Amino acid sequence: MEYLVFSARCFLFGVTSILLLSTVNGDVRYSVPEERKTGSVIGNLAKDLGINAKMFSVRKARLDVDDGSKRYCDIDMNTGSLTVAERIDREELCGFLTDCVLQYELILENPLELHRIKIDITDINDNSPAFANDVVELEIRESADKGARYAVNEAHDADIGVNAVQSYKLQNNPYFSFIFHNKPGQEKYGELVLEKELDREQEQEVRLLLTAVDGGNPPKSASIVIHVTVLDANDNSPVFNQPVYKVSLREDSPVGTTVATVTATDADEGANGHVTYQFGHLSGDVLKLFALDSETGNLILSGNVDYEKQTSYELRIQAKDGPGLASFAKIIIEVIDVNDNAPTIHLKSLSNPVPEDTPPGTEVGIINVQDKDSEKNRQIRCSIQGHVPFTLTPSIKNYFSLSTSGPLDREHTSEYNITITAVDEGSPPLSSSKTFHLSVSDVNDNPPVFDEQSYSAYVAENNKAGTSICSVTARDPDWRQNGTVLYSLLPSEVNGVPVSSFLSINADTGVIHAVRSFDYEQFRSLKVQVVSRDNGSPPLSSNATVSVFITDENDNSPQILYPAPEGKSLMTEMVPKAALSGSLVSKVIAVDADSGQNAWLSYRIVKSTDPGLFSMGVHSGEIRVQRDISESDSMKQNLVISVRDNGQPPLSATCSVYLLISDNLAEVPELKDMTYEEKSSKLTSYLIIALVSVSTFFLTFIILILAVRFCRRRKPRLLFDGAVAIPSAYLPPNYAEVEGAGTLRSSYNYDAYLTTGSHTSDFKFIRSYNDSTLPAGGTLRKSPDDSNIITFSDAGEALEVRNYIYTFVLLSLVGHFSTELIFLKIYLFIFITTILNHI
Repeated sequence: MEYLVFSARCFLFGVTSILLLSTVNGDVRYSVPEERKTGSVIGNLAKDLGINAKMFSVRKARLDVDDGSKRYCDIDMNTGSLTVAERIDREELCGFLTDCVLQYELILENPLELHRIKIDITDINDNSPAFANDVVELEIRESADKGARYAVNEAHDADIGVNAVQSYKLQNNPYFSFIFHNKPGQEKYGELVLEKELDREQEQEVRLLLTAVDGGNPPKSASIVIHVTVLDANDNSPVFNQPVYKVSLREDSPVGTTVATVTATDADEGANGHVTYQFGHLSGDVLKLFALDSETGNLILSGNVDYEKQTSYELRIQAKDGPGLASFAKIIIEVIDVNDNAPTIHLKSLSNPVPEDTPPGTEVGIINVQDKDSEKNRQIRCSIQGHVPFTLTPSIKNYFSLSTSGPLDREHTSEYNITITAVDEGSPPLSSSKTFHLSVSDVNDNPPVFDEQSYSAYVAENNKAGTSICSVTARDPDWRQNGTVLYSLLPSEVNGVPVSSFLSINADTGVIHAVRSFDYEQFRSLKVQVVSRDNGSPPLSSNATVSVFITDENDNSPQILYPAPEGKSLMTEMVPKAALSGSLVSKVIAVDADSGQNAWLSYRIVKSTDPGLFSMGVHSGEIRVQRDISESDSMKQNLVISVRDNGQPPLSATCSVYLLISDNLAEVPELKDMTYEEKSSKLTSYLIIALVSVSTFFLTFIILILAVRFCRRRKPRLLFDGAVAIPSAYLPPNYAEVEGAGTLRSSYNYDAYLTTGSHTSDFKFIRSYNDSTLPAGGTLRKSPDDSNIITFSDAGEALEVRNYIYTFVLLSLVGHFSTELIFLKIYLFIFITTILNHI
């Protein structure tokens, strides 16, 4: 009945074994029986800690265990419950220890929190009692007194508490009873009590069946046979000199070290007093670490103890004499820790890669450092090796925060190998290092940069559309799309026309192309802004200036301004017969719209009536008499002049110069304009009107001259400005002077004579003036009335008034002669001449 009551109490204790305990400092404690099914809920951490279960996943909740330890429990991220992850065997974890506790650290990130979780593993009756041997041999002298006691090794049960062995049942017999000593705080053992003296002559041996029963529900049991051999009396048992031995053992002690020596004495003599030693019940792991000398009682270290695995050992030693009387003692071994474990570094969390614009002080990782040693040997200092922009900051317990300590620049350093060193405070100190890789991700913080801020490109005019002019290059040190550069032209105008009408740029390569053909004579340069833009978000850009200079090509032939091109008028120059060698006859004036050497003109005579009579200035265009004129020279001279530029290939133009060798118009035969087709009816009317007008003018002029002569005043001689008055119609439409290399650069002064073609009113230039043509005391000045007329005044020789009158009369008579008015003109000439000769 007592056994049933005891079993019921044990059952109630097992039912109420799952309890929640909260410590004052915020720790959470649970209790769970061993051998629970995998996935069983131990407790709801979310509810007990006051944390929303959904935050467990967001905050990366996890249980932290030491390296090498099994993870018996886990967290259900959906419900926040603590569950059984794998089989829990209390006997395997804690052996005979009463308190069996699993300790975890619950880690939550963002922000970092640490909670200690303790789980008490309670025992269930999952192990049956077991005796060390199947048979117990006892030799009892027949002289043994009633009440004599004989120790019997108790049955071993891996369970503890009520689930351990609670009672023994001895098979009914007339000689013995069994007493089990199970007082708290004392050694548990059984004794066989002699209830009736033995009589060897009646019975030499007794066999008994002893059954051990535990307190589980249902209870479990084991049996052993006790074989009693009746001998002569041995009335003294071995006695240890102390019941408990306590020793200390360094964990680095070598194999073979004598840990302790036990001593037991027996008052008997002979075989009854010979004591031997042996272990009581021990687990197989302990038997691998220690050995006991049965004769001397020396406890010898036969394996390597490890403080980090077990800090103490408790051994039972039995002393037994020859007949079989025994006694027990206990050896408690305390393992002393030495600094034999270097710290271990664990990277719990790492933000990789880290953006390069991460501000200093940003947490990028969490480091946990562990040391299996104890006390001072477990104190750890951590540091980062090398010069990197990161720092370690102690956080909670053995956790450190890895944070940025300075700005990051991917373009300078894109990757870091961070080496963390942990050193404990043992003697000597041990250290360990761990290196991990951290990448820096790119942000668009660098604009494209051109190789040059300004580019100069040269392209020849008349280029083909699509011609490549130059290439610009911008570089962006950013990565991928942040470093991909695209090119474009900044919208602008050139002479009112969009720049896109002239140039285009390849967005990918930066090659600038000509959209159309250029003309140097229209414009000579243009300037554009090139924009380089990356593909970042937002995009960054920079500008560069490209100056395109158009170079000249020899695409314009020389244009002759003087004499006028054929077909417009036919001009004849008059050369005096007395002209000497070197005298200036005329000048060919030409221009070229090109520039540079393409506009350098050279003149030469390609054809002439008399090849040796006239020479041509190669660069000046002046026509001079090469030798003195003789009577045998033809009166009419025709020169074909070629004007050629200096381009490659050279271009040229030709003109004809008509010269008339004569001193007097009277010697001039009838001349006709080669290009003029006379119309008799209209010409006669024009000549009559001209004759009346000229006659009236000269009558008035004669009266004025007579008045002037009467007053005896000197009259100024009229000269024409040496610079040729070039009709604007002769200038080429695009003509412009190019960098001082133009073709009109010199000024000349000439004597003025009338030409033979009076209907055009053009002038002929015979001899140039130089400094020697001005007499002493003379002055040369422009008349305020006409910019092309110069007045000459001198105190010396002056022309006669009649010379002027002859000139103007001659001007009025020269023209296209017709048979209808020839006699009228001759009469008028004789009449005026006669009057002048009498003045």
